[in-house]
Amino acid sequence: MAVKGLTQASGVVAISAGITETAANTFTQGAVDLNLSPLDREVFVVLAIDVNLTPPDAVASTDTSVRGSISTTSRTALGTISQSNTLAESSLNIQAAGFPGAGVAFTRLAGETPTAMLDYIGIIATNDFFIQLQGANNLVAKFANVRVWGYRAKADATIYSALVQSEVLSS
Repeated sequence: MAVKGLTQASGVVAISAGITETAANTFTQGAVDLNLSPLDREVFVVLAIDVNLTPPDAVASTDTSVRGSISTTSRTALGTISQSNTLAESSLNIQAAGFPGAGVAFTRLAGETPTAMLDYIGIIATNDFFIQLQGANNLVAKFANVRVWGYRAKADATIYSALVQSEVLSS
């Protein structure tokens, strides 16, 4: 899988990480350091992402949820795939409002499995990627585990400059 302007510098690696809400229903973010070398114009080419969330609490007559996202830049709120710096998002919901003693669970994922054979799903040009997590109406703090597959690559000067600028401006 050759990406024009990039030279693959490693084999495919899987990077695993996780975060826990600092308190129930509180937006929480964690950074994962990729140890990229800016002097060598090193980037990380993302091939696939898995986001696994703790299920929301089942609370009678109350809608609950757990949402998570992965982004190339730091965020102050959860990301959606409509935002260029968000690589993936996931949501688990229990709709129980108006249904005492019962509820219906829903799952929504984006970014885990592309529907086409893509060369890559994103390129991280700065040193970190970020995991965001937030629950709603849960009784205890929730957690997210993620796995990002990709490889290190060297970019030519023009592409590296454009990638870094694009990433920084999207924050």
